[in-house]
Amino acid sequence: MNKNIDLPIFILAGGRGTRLASVVNDVPKPLAPVFGKPFLHYLLENYINQGFRRFFFLLHFKSDLIIEYVRKMKATFLEDTEIQFSVEPSLLGTGGAVSYALNFLKYEGEFLIVNADTWVDKKSMFNIADSASPSMAVIYSSDVSRYGKVSLDKNLVLEFEEKRENAGAGWINAGLYKLHSSVFDGRTGEFSMETDVFPDLVQQRSLRAVPLDTEFIDIGIPEDYIRFQNWITSGREIKL
Repeated sequence: MNKNIDLPIFILAGGRGTRLASVVNDVPKPLAPVFGKPFLHYLLENYINQGFRRFFFLLHFKSDLIIEYVRKMKATFLEDTEIQFSVEPSLLGTGGAVSYALNFLKYEGEFLIVNADTWVDKKSMFNIADSASPSMAVIYSSDVSRYGKVSLDKNLVLEFEEKRENAGAGWINAGLYKLHSSVFDGRTGEFSMETDVFPDLVQQRSLRAVPLDTEFIDIGIPEDYIRFQNWITSGREIKL
C-alpha cells in the first residue's frame, strides 16, 4: 500500500461561491446538487476509491450545512474515515484558512490540499501524493485566460502570470497541492496561498510542478457546473 494515502486531505470549502449563486444559492458550493447528491459526495467518493481516509474540512460560509451532511454520511460511505472540521471565524483567504486549521487541529507534517469545487481524475491524487513537498499540480490548457498561467522549467515553478484575455495555451494551477506545515510557520490572519505563499516558494526555487495528463473541471461557474452534470449523466464516458 502506498504510505502517502495516509496523508490527510485538507479540503478548502469555506468560500461564498458568488460566481455560482445565479444557479445555486440555497447551499454552499460544495453541496451544489448533482442528480440527487451534492458535488462533495462525488469528490469524497473519488478520494475514498483511491484509498484516502483522512479528510479535514476547512469551512466558513454555511459551515453548519456541510458539517451536518458529512456527519450524516459518516454512517454510510464515510464510515471508515477520519473526519475533522476547522471553521474560520471570518474568511481568511486560502492561506489563512490553512494556517488557522493547522493551529486549530494542532497538525504538523505533510498534507494534501484540494478545492471543494474542483474535480480531477483518480490518478491525479496519487501523482501529487507521491511528489516531494512543496508541490503544485499543473494541467496544460489550450486557453489559460480564465486561470492565469504557470511558467515552468522542467519540474520547477518559475513564475505566475495574471489572468488576461487571449492569453493562449499553457500550464494552469490545478488547485491541488502537497505542502508541509512548516511552510505556514509565522503566517497568521488573512492571506492567500496563490499571492503570498507560492510566490515566496518560487523565489526560493523550491516549488515543484507535478504535470497531470488529465482534464479537470471547476464547478465555480454555472457553465462548468452544467458540464459536470452532463458528464455524470453520460456515464462518465466523455471528456470534461
